Amino acid sequence: MTAREALAFIEKHGVVLVSAKGPVPRLAEAIAGEPIKGSWWAHPRGREIFAVLQAIARSENVLMCRLVNGKVTLVHSRLWPALVRAASRFPKDKLAKMWDEHTPSGRHASRKIAFPKWVPVAVKRRAQQMDESEALAALGPWAG
Repeated sequence: MTAREALAFIEKHGVVLVSAKGPVPRLAEAIAGEPIKGSWWAHPRGREIFAVLQAIARSENVLMCRLVNGKVTLVHSRLWPALVRAASRFPKDKLAKMWDEHTPSGRHASRKIAFPKWVPVAVKRRAQQMDESEALAALGPWAG
């Protein structure tokens, strides 16, 4: 699966988990083309999964947060207005935008932008025009 195909997968489903089990599809398994037992790092397609996840993490159309069950979750921008509208239903720390960086020394560093600081103004406006039940329906059964 290419990064473009992975982005289409995220757009189609709206909300996906990177690899954890939960009530929404898992991107790592979609990339692998099969269920993954154990860590995706040990999967024969682990390097491909890593490369696609790195590309997706840089996408301006994907929010990486810990929304679903506290696990790494990807939310497509088409659902950001619904997410903002229904935000009171979720712990604020689960809505923080997160990403990983490699420092000049080669160390791994996790970064965050708190909710709602990462939310674009246009998304806030669209969220204000939504009814909460409409927002929850857009997010899917897991959010209700």
